[in-house]
Amino acid sequence: MEVFIIVLVLLVLIGVSNVIYRFVPFVPVPLIQIVLGACITVIPMGIHLPLEPELFFILFIAPLLYNDGKHTPREELWRLRAPILVLAVGLVFATVFVVGYTIHWMIPAITLPAAFGLAAILSPTDAVAVSALAGRIHLPKSLMRLLEGEALMNDASGLVAFKFAIAAAVTGVFSLHKAALSFFVIAIGGLLVGALLAFIIIGIRQLLRRAGLEDETMHMLLQLLTPFLLYLIAEEIGVSGILAAVAGGIVHAIESERLERDMPKLKSVSTNTWSVILFILNGLVFVILGTQIPDVTSVIFEDPGFNNVVVLGYAVVIFALLLVLRFVWSLLFTRGWRVFGASAREAASFKVLAMTTISGVRGAVTLAGAFSIPLFLQSGELFPQRDLIIFLAACVILLSLLTASIVLPLIAKKRVPEGSAEKAKAEQEWQIQVMKAAIRELQQETNEENEAAVTSVIGEYQRMIQQLKIKGVPYKHTGKINQEELAIRIEALAIERNYVKDRLEKGAITEKHAEFYNKMLDQLELILANRLHLWVMLFKRMKGRLKEILTGSANSWRLAFTDQDVDAIRGLKLECGQAVIEQMGPLCTKDKMNDPTEWVVAHYQQVVNRIKKTSMHRKTKEPAYDETRKELHWLAVQAERYEVQNLYEQGKIDRGQAAELRRIIRDREASMYEQDELG
Repeated sequence: MEVFIIVLVLLVLIGVSNVIYRFVPFVPVPLIQIVLGACITVIPMGIHLPLEPELFFILFIAPLLYNDGKHTPREELWRLRAPILVLAVGLVFATVFVVGYTIHWMIPAITLPAAFGLAAILSPTDAVAVSALAGRIHLPKSLMRLLEGEALMNDASGLVAFKFAIAAAVTGVFSLHKAALSFFVIAIGGLLVGALLAFIIIGIRQLLRRAGLEDETMHMLLQLLTPFLLYLIAEEIGVSGILAAVAGGIVHAIESERLERDMPKLKSVSTNTWSVILFILNGLVFVILGTQIPDVTSVIFEDPGFNNVVVLGYAVVIFALLLVLRFVWSLLFTRGWRVFGASAREAASFKVLAMTTISGVRGAVTLAGAFSIPLFLQSGELFPQRDLIIFLAACVILLSLLTASIVLPLIAKKRVPEGSAEKAKAEQEWQIQVMKAAIRELQQETNEENEAAVTSVIGEYQRMIQQLKIKGVPYKHTGKINQEELAIRIEALAIERNYVKDRLEKGAITEKHAEFYNKMLDQLELILANRLHLWVMLFKRMKGRLKEILTGSANSWRLAFTDQDVDAIRGLKLECGQAVIEQMGPLCTKDKMNDPTEWVVAHYQQVVNRIKKTSMHRKTKEPAYDETRKELHWLAVQAERYEVQNLYEQGKIDRGQAAELRRIIRDREASMYEQDELG
């Protein structure tokens, strides 16, 4: 039961981290998850989860690297094979010797073999962390492929080097010739075993299909078991399980292309299933990493034998040395090479080299490897400075994540076009992309029952896109104008309320119609309101609903309306719109481009014209059709908002541009709501 509760808490934290990320997208999800993991450890009665390195590698690293191998373009891997090997193998061994000797020189208490072991486990970059950071940082495509290829390969080289260094520290025996030979056997053997096993599994699946067993669930189960089988069998043979998982993923990518034609449903099931699994595994990696940080740091901070400031200084020096070594290594081996898919001059530019250097983040593989250091030497003595080694590894992980999170967005940030024409074009493209996201969402919701309504709503969006392409973006709101327009829209709603009240007092409209119309105005104000005003409106709405429930009139205004009622409401809206135009029209200035009052009056004029046109060409529709359109409008608007958030998180738009797109969506939602309510 205790294990179940721990797993449940960790899964909840993954969900919480993504909610937090929606509000603070400038902080990467991995850092949020690490902090949350640390928090549940330090609180009273907190969770203390011991890290089992072997279990961690097979449960998390194997399936994640297998999936990366499946989705990394093979052509790109082959084209970048030289720089990938230079970074994944050459840089790893350079790091082992340079950083290892430096650690031993700074901290003589750490023996030279142990220092080599620490340097080896610090050398591999983390594919999971790189992918997580790349989600919001716009890195060049070729650089991203290089980093992914490096992260796929250097785990094996780093872990093999770590294995031999720790074995030398434990036994006191080391043979460079034997270690070099073993490295090539383990690495090449891992690739060959992984590829061979993948082909065998593919053959088994083909035999099952020929026997008539094409059940998607069974084939999906085989897919899920594959990375674990690859890792376990390779490790049992004595070769790299990590490289076996990577090779198996690459081979299965070839099969998946064929399955898209032969078993299209399996492709859909596989994509959805793996997306959920990868979401959970990626989150658990960093949450578990966070749970280890407090225990690791407390051992050192509470030990009077260590000077905390000096120890932290050691971690900073090691991390700085890793950055310098990575920069120099990249500089030496990119001079004159078309490594990044560009000219030699571009490849060796400071910006590209800096991004290559800082993108080499360390992650959970480093900490899991550090925890695998044995407690005792072969002689029976305690492993020298084991706690300090684990602490230094944890500090370097945090420093690399923080540095990449802070510095990379600044370096990789794309310049916003300076010219007003270029800005308008960029804004137009973003608006079109957002509306196309709504169309894609609507297309996914299509079925036989709602096909007519979906076609109608998609048609609306296509007309809006076409109009936007023809007219362009005529103006750019500022924050001040946004607030002024909002205030004027709220004033216009107040004018409508007063008009309705006056007509009710004079007996020109019924109480039922007035109540419905006021409810509609409340909903419009909720849609248009800013965040502070929104909470006030929500409170008022909840208070009103509670009163309705207590008095038994909760649904009195929802009585079925006849066609005459609908005509009466439409006529009332027409009168209210004309009243707003009459009162606000004289307040408009000659500056139609930057006068928010002019925009509000123009909006009401459009509403009045649409009602007049609808009244002349009105066709009777089924109530179910109208309700379906309302639901589809809501789904489309939510898809638009989600796309804006994605653009912001990916660094394609800044906070101000996201706010402007949300304002446009808000106005569109209000317009759709009026249209749905008035028929």
